Amino acid sequence: MEWVRFALTAVLLACSVFCFASAVLGVYSFGFILNRIHASGIGDSLGLFCAVLAVMIGSGEVVVILKLCLIVAFMWCTSPVSTHFIAQVEYYMNQNKLDFNSFTFNSPEILNLRDKIFNQGTMSKDLDIQINYGIKTG
Repeated sequence: MEWVRFALTAVLLACSVFCFASAVLGVYSFGFILNRIHASGIGDSLGLFCAVLAVMIGSGEVVVILKLCLIVAFMWCTSPVSTHFIAQVEYYMNQNKLDFNSFTFNSPEILNLRDKIFNQGTMSKDLDIQINYGIKTG
């Protein structure tokens, strides 16, 4: 009976690693933010369930099983809330304004003003001046 429990634990842990790895792969392979959210949400929920179920089977203690059930319930309640928040941010702003160098969660008016300043202004590094620093601390 001990070998069956060990085998089930090992299979479930392998399943959870596969789910987490596929979620990471999905996050990096999809381009659109909502597809990335979907891949991470499905992957982490199923991966968490498989990992916690493996620990439940491996431990066999009632108190540990109840605590792990509470952890799963908490994660399944909070994960959709954070995913919904990220989806709301995507809905209210233009995703094309996000790039790998910098990003900001501002309104379209502020983003247009920023683009106007960058297009018409001159960068400090392009000016023929020398900027002297004061006392640097830290």
